[in-house]
Amino acid sequence: MRLILSVLLCLTLLQACAQAETPSPCAPVLHLNQPYTVCSFPPDAQARLWLSHPDGAPFGQFDRLAAHLESRQETLLFAMNGGMYHQDRRPVGLYVEQGSQTAPLVTRAGPGNFGMLPNGVFWIDADGTPHVTESLAYESLAPDPTFATQSGPMLVIEGKLHPNFNADGPSRKRRNGVGVATDGTLHFAISDVPVNFHSFATLFRDELDTPNALFLDGVVSKLYAPDLGRNETGLDMGPIVGVTIPSESD
Repeated sequence: MRLILSVLLCLTLLQACAQAETPSPCAPVLHLNQPYTVCSFPPDAQARLWLSHPDGAPFGQFDRLAAHLESRQETLLFAMNGGMYHQDRRPVGLYVEQGSQTAPLVTRAGPGNFGMLPNGVFWIDADGTPHVTESLAYESLAPDPTFATQSGPMLVIEGKLHPNFNADGPSRKRRNGVGVATDGTLHFAISDVPVNFHSFATLFRDELDTPNALFLDGVVSKLYAPDLGRNETGLDMGPIVGVTIPSESD
């Protein structure tokens, strides 16, 4: 019996050590007494954007994207909706995938959250480094991204909150966004309860240390984090942003 207990203890310790070596990229964060889930990655993580399946139809759901990637020996580690879109799932603003631009940059003011200037662009350069840049600054920079998605409003611009945000703002929705910290860490966050823009933006500024952060969407905000048992469904999405790793071979 003692031998069996010793073996079980060793197996338990080995399992715990293995889990410690591969921690989940996503974790709960409590900010201003509101719960969020934050998924964080090093600058060299394989972050990407996807819109359409090779059959031409939008992926729409995380499961469909994950199955496609699995067929290519890739595992979808994390994903969330990656920007606003029209009814036919076309991106509202700039969209670049694998170096191919399918929608142009929009710099004029307009209705809705997207048009609440300044808005911005989440983009990944040819070296795989992620960036968040205000749209006019992006236009002046004129980079050649491998991936890019435009959304709005900006949450944090050069360390300051968007000027239109109010701490007492009454509009409370489930929201998701992205920011790059001063040390290069890529942070994605989603609120687990309805929050206003101001609260959401202070999460990026004060907790995640991101000098620039971008709102991706609200209401339809969804998360794919299998390590947390989360694979949220609902209305089909347009662009999806995520991180992949190579699938383990047998």
